[in-house]
Amino acid sequence: MTGILAGRVAIVTGAGRGLGREHALELARHGAKVVVNDLGTSGAGEGASSAPAEEVAAAIRAAGGQAVTNGADVADFAATEKMVAQAIEEFGGLDILVNNAGFVRDRMLVNTSEEEWDAVIRVHLKGHFAPLRHAAAYWRAEAKAGRQRAARVINTSSGAGLQGSVGQGTYTAAKAGIAGLTLVAAEELAPYGVTVNAIAPSARTRMTGGPFAAKMAVPTEGFDAMDPANVSPVVAWLASIEAGDVTGRVVEIEGGRICVEEGWRHGPADDLGARWAAAEVGPALRALLARAASPEPVYGARTPAPSAVNGARG
Repeated sequence: MTGILAGRVAIVTGAGRGLGREHALELARHGAKVVVNDLGTSGAGEGASSAPAEEVAAAIRAAGGQAVTNGADVADFAATEKMVAQAIEEFGGLDILVNNAGFVRDRMLVNTSEEEWDAVIRVHLKGHFAPLRHAAAYWRAEAKAGRQRAARVINTSSGAGLQGSVGQGTYTAAKAGIAGLTLVAAEELAPYGVTVNAIAPSARTRMTGGPFAAKMAVPTEGFDAMDPANVSPVVAWLASIEAGDVTGRVVEIEGGRICVEEGWRHGPADDLGARWAAAEVGPALRALLARAASPEPVYGARTPAPSAVNGARG
């Protein structure tokens, strides 16, 4: 296989199904050698099976590519260190890390258990940190040894993490954390030749049922905007050497639409030059809110009236 990723080595986490599966296949189509990581859990993060990862690796090999499987729990610090080592031992290095693994347990905040909170935060947020930490250590060592690689990290946030989603408070917090981690990692790893970006995909997977089921339905004709394969070409390009000048960005992808997200930015400000008195804060803050851009409604929200959004009184 030849293409924009020819000769490059990639790890894709959660690559047994859904988006991760399509990412692994797409990277391989463009010439990457792929470590197909998947624990083989259910959509709720339960159980384990090597079958999904093995099926994807077999499909890559059948098409003429190179792939091996890995069954590490992405939130297991020691296991992900071995996963990075596996890529290096099997294929001679590591150039691309696609952090994709995750699951969801939708619940309103007042019904969320501590176990549910911990499980979702663990697999998404720690499950991004652990592989990234070990890959980054390898890339830093390579750079210091004079063998700097054009390394690429593609993390997976979501619209929930950027705008919020009713009934997904835990998932939203984890995905927002991933977006923030992406910004910091992009800056810290730049000296070693590493770019770090994130995607916010909208696609039909095991995680997108419930209130989104109607939107995710397979169309009877025409373009299937929710096909997870629509997302993967963006991942492939971000993983390429050509994308070396793009870092610290979050790209939303839905069907044929790509959108560069603009996150928290400094907006209107008022500097008193002294400590504010509590009675002065209200008028000052309301004046600033009236000048500020209104936030986008949370997914699933009852859209508030403009006066409620910007804090102004009618």
